[in-house]
Amino acid sequence: MKKWLGGIIATMLSVVLLVGCAPEEKQSKVATEGQEVTIRLGVMPSTDNIPFIIAQKEGYAKEQGVKLELEVFKSANDRDAALQAGKLDGVITDLVAVAIYRQGDLDVKVVAAPYDQFDLVTNDEAKTVADLKGKEVVFAARTGTAYAIDMMLKEAGLTRADIKANEVPQVSARLELLTNKKVAGAILPEPFVTMAKVDQMTVVQSTRDIGINPFAIAFTTDFIDEQSDAIRGMFDAYNQAVTYLETTDKSEYIELFIAEVGFPATLKEQIEIPDYGKIEQVKVADIDSAFEWARQEELLKKELNGKDVISHVYFN
Repeated sequence: MKKWLGGIIATMLSVVLLVGCAPEEKQSKVATEGQEVTIRLGVMPSTDNIPFIIAQKEGYAKEQGVKLELEVFKSANDRDAALQAGKLDGVITDLVAVAIYRQGDLDVKVVAAPYDQFDLVTNDEAKTVADLKGKEVVFAARTGTAYAIDMMLKEAGLTRADIKANEVPQVSARLELLTNKKVAGAILPEPFVTMAKVDQMTVVQSTRDIGINPFAIAFTTDFIDEQSDAIRGMFDAYNQAVTYLETTDKSEYIELFIAEVGFPATLKEQIEIPDYGKIEQVKVADIDSAFEWARQEELLKKELNGKDVISHVYFN
């Protein structure tokens, strides 16, 4: 377990994926013939990056006149700081973060929803969400993980007051606490979920199970206005990459999950390829739900709703 955690931490601390290279100057509004428009996308190590990586690697992005530059950050704070500083055009993030961006006058809009989820993982102390009543559960406060646990508890007829909520920002630390039975449950993303399942822990609930998607792909409104064709090309390339994943033996690309997401190489056979599907629009109901939660947590004070922050640059 510790060996895996050491490896994953090292990967997250060191990996900065620059798919292609481009100057940081703002791109012209329309690319000239034969010139690719660079899209600088800030991400965390996650399975939802894979279609974007393949889109660049297999040349689908180039076919669309786009060069994807993915920068992988070790923390959401670093990613968001880069976006604020103008070093990124967009980010793969969550809807709670979008609320925080807008509250802080960072003018972004949501353009699509990536394929991702948060899982509630337990050890043998709990087999259902209801079993967590009175037990300790770890997550990161004031983030999408806190929103996820609250929604899962609500689905089970509980509130956060019914559990012993404990803030643990580092995902690796949450998994270690769960593995050592210091806590009964934890909100985890991949690759930590797979690592937990191999250690005989149980996924008792996910955001997909309860019908919400708290994740989003967001771009600055300036970039949306100036590079709408590039964004559309990026998503067309994404969909081509999904077709590649669906029709190609996973042995051809499984190493990407190890190198870019951080799955331990020893778990190669246990890696489950997500059923990505074509890129989808964010549901206004998902935005409204996350924003209402953000207001309750006093993260959002502005009067905003889903229709205010959604862009239909790709979806008409």
